Amino acid sequence: MSEDRKLLEPLSTVVSGVLRLLVGVLAISAVLSLFNSDIAFWSGPGNCVTADWISGSSSAADAMFSARNGAHVTAVPQYCAEYPSNYQHLLRVLGGVPTLILLIGGLILLNRLLQSAARDGVYTTQTASRLHLLGWWLLLGSVLAEVIEAGARAALLATLTDNVTFSAEAVLHTSAFPYLTVLTALGVLTFARITRVGANMREDLEGTV
Repeated sequence: MSEDRKLLEPLSTVVSGVLRLLVGVLAISAVLSLFNSDIAFWSGPGNCVTADWISGSSSAADAMFSARNGAHVTAVPQYCAEYPSNYQHLLRVLGGVPTLILLIGGLILLNRLLQSAARDGVYTTQTASRLHLLGWWLLLGSVLAEVIEAGARAALLATLTDNVTFSAEAVLHTSAFPYLTVLTALGVLTFARITRVGANMREDLEGTV
């Protein structure tokens, strides 16, 4: 399967290297956090939430930021916790960790896919199955991660201001649909079907010969 292995380069080497580097950095951070409380296992975003849907402008903001004539400055409020509680710390983590899990899981699945394809061949039912699994991981995982993170950001914002309450509307305002990841996942699922058809044709040809 040397030809198939060549087809998968340099992606196979890059994915394997990035996965090892990422896991190594997280492992080192976890070990250091045991000895130094100032070093977080996962830094993630700060205890701040930007509420851009309630932005506004004023002459005071224009003067503060030296806006020229005919221009105005839009002030976008960002609420930050000076002394965050444990609950706010948890919301901060939930506001970023799902994406990290999605990334690591996707790299693991992709690495297994590439190793299997290099070993057993590209046009095999096993490769198609692994492509199918990767596609669904990206599709469902990206949507679920965004829902969890948006909910965490909305809940954190509700603890920082009286102007916003935790609600479905607040979650929608703090969310951003992962269009690119979803389209990529649909593309991977499509190639999984193509690969499965190619694998079946290959098996039929080998059986005929």
